[in-house]
Parts: sequence; structure tokens; C-alpha cells
Amino acid sequence: MTSKENLLKTLNHEEPDRLVVDFGATPVTGIHVLLVEKLRAHFGLERRPLKVIEPYQMLGEVDIELQEAMGVDVIGVSPPSDMFGNRLEGWKEYRTSWGQEVLVPGSFTVKIDENGDTVLYPQGDASVDPSAKMPSAAYFFDAIKRQGAIDDSKLNPEDNLEEFSLMSDSDVAYWKESTGKVAGNGLGLVANFGGTAVGDIALVPGMSLKNPKGIRDVADWYMSTLMRSDYLHQVFEKQTDIALENLALAKEATGDSVDVVFICGTDFGTQDSSFCSTEAYDELYAPYYKKLNNWIHENTRWKTFKHSCGAVEPFMEHFIESGFDIINPVQVNAAGMDPKLLKEKYGKRLTFWGGGADTQKVLPFGTPEEVRVHVLKECEIFAPGGGFVFNTVHNIQANVPLPNVLAMLEAIKLFGS
Repeated sequence: MTSKENLLKTLNHEEPDRLVVDFGATPVTGIHVLLVEKLRAHFGLERRPLKVIEPYQMLGEVDIELQEAMGVDVIGVSPPSDMFGNRLEGWKEYRTSWGQEVLVPGSFTVKIDENGDTVLYPQGDASVDPSAKMPSAAYFFDAIKRQGAIDDSKLNPEDNLEEFSLMSDSDVAYWKESTGKVAGNGLGLVANFGGTAVGDIALVPGMSLKNPKGIRDVADWYMSTLMRSDYLHQVFEKQTDIALENLALAKEATGDSVDVVFICGTDFGTQDSSFCSTEAYDELYAPYYKKLNNWIHENTRWKTFKHSCGAVEPFMEHFIESGFDIINPVQVNAAGMDPKLLKEKYGKRLTFWGGGADTQKVLPFGTPEEVRVHVLKECEIFAPGGGFVFNTVHNIQANVPLPNVLAMLEAIKLFGS
């Protein structure tokens, strides 16, 4: 069976011929560009500057050569612009603070500030305030707060909708071309059409906007879920209306080539608890997720992908009721996220996309043998009966030891055999 066929069986909770593996198909299942370079060197692939396909987290491109070397079954297609509003074109060389030569979009514009940190400008416009910063000793960017004092009497929901708009003819053409290039290659296909991530805190600061308006500070946004819920409802309602129109355009452009659609990266869990109650989720978020998921299931064969870090076991039933088919990253090291419990209670109704390796402790700090044992154990729990796509708990970070990553790949092969 092809990778695509195995993915479809997995998503339908049927036993696939082999374990389905994803590295790099989404912005939450990727690999830092530094580690991508090390993996390519290990597998004897051409040494060259690599594309940073998601500069916010500095994720590297896992191209077809590396996919084959790592046994990857799924490929992703993302929007034509990154989170900073740079079109993914006109690639140019850039030397990172850790000394790696990479390729970044042509309009990617940074400078070193007085503290030696790297600041990045939205849409490459250095005449406005930077929207993100990478500390000198770090390996990825953080959003910069650019919100002033909030005047509730002047809040306008349109201000928090500036980055959401209907697809243009060129956007539709992009999706048709980009999915057409990879359709028929035997791999599963994940599409991140954008605009559907209701309340995603990573998007709230508006890092692609030159002068963001509305509620753009993370703390203020979380407080607004209680203090300004009527305002957020107005934002979510309009955003969902736009998203539904765009999904219809995307369906027309891509046909039946897409298998999975990335809906949102809105996090509800912390390491030990949650950002809100399940009652708050049902009142504020669920109505809009249901609209999106219901339209998709009524009009396409796509499965819907929900990302949420943290201790979200109490939310699983609510995610299912909202119509989600897939949950990621399955943070098995968070409170209450016991793999056996998750598989037993939800494994026939949710596909676990992730949870194959703990990226907080085992993968970065364990021995290769500890990694092998850990990965085999996770696969033995999650894989039976389908409903499991192997990925780590979120992206693999820059300085994870290469021998540990190779041990993980060896364990995946061993489990498959």
C-alpha cells in the first residue's frame, strides 16, 4: 500500500500495513533547520543552504530526499506567505546567529539591536516597529508586544480581523498549483489553508501586520476571554464566515487531492492545567469550530486537524463533539495525558497525531537506548487499530542530539518490522 493509502486507513481507525510517519507536514510537526542540516549530512544528502519554511520557529524544509531517508509518509502545503507576511519566494542566503547559512524569503528583513538580539520586521518593512525578536542565545523568534493601552469604548472587532480576508484569484491559483505538484506522488497530503485558527494565541500579536490594532497582547487576550467575551464572539463570528468562504474556494481549487486540513493551533492546556474551563470552551470556541468542521465533513472528504499543547484530556470529549478528527501534539508528559488512558477512552474516535516521543525530557536529554525504549512503548500503546500518526510531541528543537533522533527513527523501523 502507498503512504497515502496507509494514512487513509489510519484516519479511518483501521490497521494500516505499517506505521504512518510525519516529519515536516505542518508548522507543529516540523524540525528546526539546524537539525535538518545535521540529518541531511548523516544521510549523505547534498550539503547546501536550506530553506527556512517557517521563520517564526526556524523550521527547516524536509524535502523529498530527506522524507525518503526518514521514512516520511505525509507532505504538507502551507500558505504562500509566512507568519511575518513575507511571500515564500525570492529566496536569499542568510547567516543565523548560531552561524548556519540558510535560505530565507526575499523580503525577510532583520537587524541586530543594541542588546545583540535579532529583530524582525513585518512584511520586510524596516520603517515600522519590529514584530519579533530572537535573543542572541536563542534559536527561534518571540513576538514583540506592540499594543498600547486598551480603550474599551473604542474597541472595534474589525481591528482584530485585519489579517483575515477572502482568497484572491492569485491565492486560489497558488493552492491549485501547489497541491497539484504533490498530488499523485503516493504521499498523504495535509493543507494549511489558514484563517481558521480561532483564537490562536500565536497569531494574536499580528506579527505580519505593520501597525496592528485591537487586542494584540497575549495577557490582555486571555483576560478578554472573560472580560470581553462579547467582543471575541464578534471577532470569531466574522472570522468563521470568512474562513467558510475560503474553504469553499480551496475545495474548488484542490479537488480531492487533500487528505487532512489543519484547522487551528489554539492551545487550551498548560503543563499541569488549562487556560480555560471546558465550559468556557463550549461557550466561546466550540460554536465556531463546529461550523468549520460541519462544513468540511458535509462538503469534502478531508479530516480535520486540531493542535493543542498541554494537559487537555478533559477537553478531548469536547474536541470530538466539536467535530475534530485529529488531535496533536498529544503531550504525553503533561498532567493527565497518560497514553493508555487516551487510547482507551478516545482512540476509536480521535486520531492521535503525535505523542511518539517526549520532546521535553527523553528526546533531548535521554540516552539513545532510552529513546528507543520510550518510542517503542509509545507506538505499542497508540498504534493498534489505527488512529495514530507518528510524530514527536511538537517540533524537534535545534540542539536535540542527532544520535537520539536516529535512535527514534530506528525504533520506528523496528516497530514496523
